[in-house]
Amino acid sequence: MSKSVDTDTVRKQPVDRYLKRQVLGEGTYGVVYKAIDTLTGQTVAIKKIRLGNQKEGLNFTALREIKLLKELKHPNIIELIDAFPDKGNLHLVFEYMQTDLEAVIRDRNIFLSPADIKSYMLMTLRGLAFCHKKWVLHRDMKPNNLLIGDKGQLKLADFGLARIFGSPDRRFTHQGSSDIDQLGKIFQALGTPRPSQWADMVYLPEYVEFQYVPAPPLRSLFPMASDDALDLLAKMFTYDPRARISIQQAMEHRYFSSAPPPTDPTKLRIPASKGDLLESKVSDLNQQESPTVLSPPGKLRRVMGPEAFDINRNQSIDDAEDY
Repeated sequence: MSKSVDTDTVRKQPVDRYLKRQVLGEGTYGVVYKAIDTLTGQTVAIKKIRLGNQKEGLNFTALREIKLLKELKHPNIIELIDAFPDKGNLHLVFEYMQTDLEAVIRDRNIFLSPADIKSYMLMTLRGLAFCHKKWVLHRDMKPNNLLIGDKGQLKLADFGLARIFGSPDRRFTHQGSSDIDQLGKIFQALGTPRPSQWADMVYLPEYVEFQYVPAPPLRSLFPMASDDALDLLAKMFTYDPRARISIQQAMEHRYFSSAPPPTDPTKLRIPASKGDLLESKVSDLNQQESPTVLSPPGKLRRVMGPEAFDINRNQSIDDAEDY
């Protein structure tokens, strides 16, 4: 006797559960969409990454991001929900975040109080501390990689350049000419390091000597910062890693225990997300005209979770760490 099939259950299998809504942003490697998970009703963000053809090989940046995020489960680190290939692209499904710290900084309608800044600083350090606990270097810390949810929670994102550290023989890749430009900007802001400040710098691989620029007073860069904040920044900006404050010491610095206390994340003001006016609930989907199904058809390929993801039988995620 055959069993009847629940067509709604079939429709909401993982293979076709994500319905694309609108583009949130575009970058070098692909596009980020806002989407609806029809199985849970959850709003998600899907990063579609171009894998390239066989000659170009796989996108190891994406595979590395999957590998690392499997290990990094923390309230201040973005959650990877799912991953699947489709039509030459790799789709990474993340929890949806309302905005990022860059948008907060640039929004002229938002005044960041000392307590607000302290809250963002503390959440950032907590996420970084967990990364370091797991022997992971993020290597791409910047405001638009610090995402913020609708309840003010800040989370580290974009682990494409992250690496596992601790192996004495491992050499990290660099970004070419942009590294020199970044170093120039750092030295302009904090002064060029001298051997008296960092004796071992001349032994670094591919060491380049820069013209000496004296360090301006830190107060000139952060005129409104408190003395405690400047003291913490000075210790975090120390060039010599052996003399630099650790992440744990930074979180225990008196800056965080002095007045004012950090603002509760739920009370932080954040700008509106792109396309908020277009947000739809899953209950409304059946009333709309054929929303785009982002996932591949069930007959072609099943969706694989991050723990089982292997885009090529001859190339596993573990191999991505070497690239």
